[in-house]
Amino acid sequence: MSERWWIKGGAVYDPANGVDGEARDLWIEGGKIIDPPADRSAFAPRILDARGLVVMPGGIDIHCHIAGPKVNAGRQMLPETRREPALERRGGFRSGTIGHSPTTFATGYRYAGLGYTTAFDAAIAPLSARHAHLEFANTPCIDKGCFLLMGNNHYVMEAVRDGDSARLRNFMAWLLRAGGGYAPKLVNPGGIENWKRGREGSHTDLESIVDGFDVTPRAILAAAAQASHELQLPHPLHIHCNNLGLPGNWTTTLATMQLLEGMRGHLTHIQFHSYAGGEADETTFGSRVEPLVEYFNAHSNLTVDVGQILFGATTSMTADSAVGHYLSRLAGTRWHSHDIELETGCGVSPIEYKERSVVHAWQWAIGLEWFLLAADPWRIALSTDHPNGGSFTSYPRIIRLLMDSAFRREELEKLPPRVRERTALRSLSREYSLGEICIITRAAPARMLGLAGKGHLGVGADADVTVYAPHGDRELMFQLPRHVLKAGERVIWDGELVGAPEGETLSVAPEYDRGADSGITRWIDEQCSIRAANYGLAVRPE
Repeated sequence: MSERWWIKGGAVYDPANGVDGEARDLWIEGGKIIDPPADRSAFAPRILDARGLVVMPGGIDIHCHIAGPKVNAGRQMLPETRREPALERRGGFRSGTIGHSPTTFATGYRYAGLGYTTAFDAAIAPLSARHAHLEFANTPCIDKGCFLLMGNNHYVMEAVRDGDSARLRNFMAWLLRAGGGYAPKLVNPGGIENWKRGREGSHTDLESIVDGFDVTPRAILAAAAQASHELQLPHPLHIHCNNLGLPGNWTTTLATMQLLEGMRGHLTHIQFHSYAGGEADETTFGSRVEPLVEYFNAHSNLTVDVGQILFGATTSMTADSAVGHYLSRLAGTRWHSHDIELETGCGVSPIEYKERSVVHAWQWAIGLEWFLLAADPWRIALSTDHPNGGSFTSYPRIIRLLMDSAFRREELEKLPPRVRERTALRSLSREYSLGEICIITRAAPARMLGLAGKGHLGVGADADVTVYAPHGDRELMFQLPRHVLKAGERVIWDGELVGAPEGETLSVAPEYDRGADSGITRWIDEQCSIRAANYGLAVRPE
């Protein structure tokens, strides 16, 4: 239950309100930050003495994979990674397993245990939305939301082919309402459909024709971005570019950035889209961050999250099923493909990032180059594309790499000479401040998502508050907060899990022409194996 609080004298980091480590008091009532009460004695709050501690808003993960069929496929494929208990059953809390893809409630516990209070699953097929929302309801401690996949949806491609912008706009709004989504997501637009139709490989440039639809990825991107713009969504089109993970893909990424000129767009896990080279071998692979970040720095309509990789074993799970197949063939590992009819696909495969691998070392360096070369921390967010680049539990390691240049140099020296000698990291001494860490983990994701009540500690904000004990080793500091409040309710107290509030599921309900409903439901009834009445969360979302 939310309580009244007086958080006294902490070093508050609240970049959205221009506060950078000042000793301040915070007052909480009804799950919100409030003005100091006129009569403090009558207010009678609980008191948290934060003197000597660091106070920040709750963390926000803008891009992760924590719900739905792909995550369950990953859990089933690698049961050996889920044996470690996340928490023994006690005091009303459930036991669970962690590993690469923690169980639902363990996911909530572990996010809270890092000081995070909000997370967005970045790739949910509308046909699977009910499944995802059931898992959200079983994930405590954090607010949740999801981005709905649209880049290979047959209805979308038909509307783009016909040049019917109103039909596309209405359908995207209908999908967001029906699936309880927060933003539209494009994954390798057109490329997944081509792969599902038998095209070999995962390469799709922006001018490739999508079999059966006579459209190109460029046309899908441009039309969907314009529709998102017209719908005035809080978060713009969330884009997983074509050619993820392939050598030389930086040109596709740059072309995607350029076609968004004049419209907002978010490019996700940008590290996986910033590669030099022309062949899948270690002699041509490398970084092309510099020309991409030069364009990015000059165009404020764009935002990114990084998708930093960490060395070690994890699971690749992506709506880019072509990439999943490509990775499994490259590494000779198991692979699972899940086809979501008329909408998208899903590829799941285990992966281990190794320091001695030139390609993996480059991926590690490329992510850090993005963090250190991006001029405006308000337009770049910390992510690992959990679990694709590594677990969200590794965020404290990334924070140390960004804040401690000496530690970063030590880690760089472990990499193959070919990478050490060529990466821009050798000459980058930039160190993030605590205020900048607060931006890329809290304030910037909130702004990118249009969440007015999150990512800051001003009056009216959600009382999602994390309190850390300062430590010279920033990884240790961010691994375990001293206290975490979720909407004014205790979740972590003195480093222990003491509460597990349900959290909310966040979604949007954009306006559209309701006269389009009959045509949409008729198309679904005719084309899909599921009736429109059973599609998503509701056939006529209100």
